[in-house]
Amino acid sequence: MDERVREILGDEEAWVVGGAVRDLLLGRPVLDLDVACLEPRETARRYAQRFGGAAFPLSERHGAWRVVVDGDEQTVDFTPLPGTIEDDLATRDFTLNAIAIPVGGGEPCDPHGGRADLETRVVRAVSTSVFEDDPVRLLRAVRLEDELGFALEPATEELVRRFAPHATRSAGERILAELRRLSSAGYLRLAALGLLAELGGAVDDRLEAVDDPDFRLVAAFREGLAQLPISNELRRYASVLLRARRPDDASPRSIHRFRCATEPWALDALAFLGASELSGLVEAARLAEPPGPLVRGDELGLPPGPEIGRILALIDEERAAGTIATREEALALARALATGEKTA
Repeated sequence: MDERVREILGDEEAWVVGGAVRDLLLGRPVLDLDVACLEPRETARRYAQRFGGAAFPLSERHGAWRVVVDGDEQTVDFTPLPGTIEDDLATRDFTLNAIAIPVGGGEPCDPHGGRADLETRVVRAVSTSVFEDDPVRLLRAVRLEDELGFALEPATEELVRRFAPHATRSAGERILAELRRLSSAGYLRLAALGLLAELGGAVDDRLEAVDDPDFRLVAAFREGLAQLPISNELRRYASVLLRARRPDDASPRSIHRFRCATEPWALDALAFLGASELSGLVEAARLAEPPGPLVRGDELGLPPGPEIGRILALIDEERAAGTIATREEALALARALATGEKTA
């Protein structure tokens, strides 16, 4: 465990709890520490001052503080320990997350049989109220199954099914964070338990077409994804995939038009459309992309306006289709297009 935490807390009562203990016992990398102690704010500030990090409140309501040390990928959360460690562990979600190790050394505290469940690879609720207390745990149960290769204990699975209608009662940010960590198998499990439908999602064959969390979100939620607090980049990505139309044929012109509508996500768009057999043509077109345009807008002799962009786009298309290849041919095409527009 983190010797720096031990140095800061000394002989004070404090326990490392939650996922850090679980991952330590499973031999997984421990990325984040959760330390239950008597004075979270003061402890966090001492830790940050001693090791050069920044301390900030993680939850005003619960009195938790987080420290991020400069140049360190690990975060350390300090949470209140108002009663006994057993009281703290009774509020946890699953038994595998309800194990505590004394910061100063000693035997783990495991009142709910979490170590036994780790050995049998089971996700078991600490109590029958865990999903009422925090509905995002419904998704976390599936995510833990998915990430760890565990299985829900039957009574816990029954609880998940019973409380599935509560799945939308958590903040969108928390729902999205759990969804982003699911594999395609995790989404299938969400669907089987009735959780995905409650969230407005569904699964079909395209779910597994690209191994990427953003792709899975679009495949599962389609237009409904906009109801979650997604980033602008993900919003653009989803819009491209949802508006994409299969190329008319395999000609260079059709591939060019498709790329204009979908890049830089043309390959993902093909997968979403079930047209991955055209991926080689898109990749070849990318490799053959000219280093620069045949002509610039200021060389067309036209007044500024949207017409310049339209003509340049048509020049690029004809170049991709192989009908023109030189600057002179591009200028001649531009003159023809401009003349045609004026005399139409």
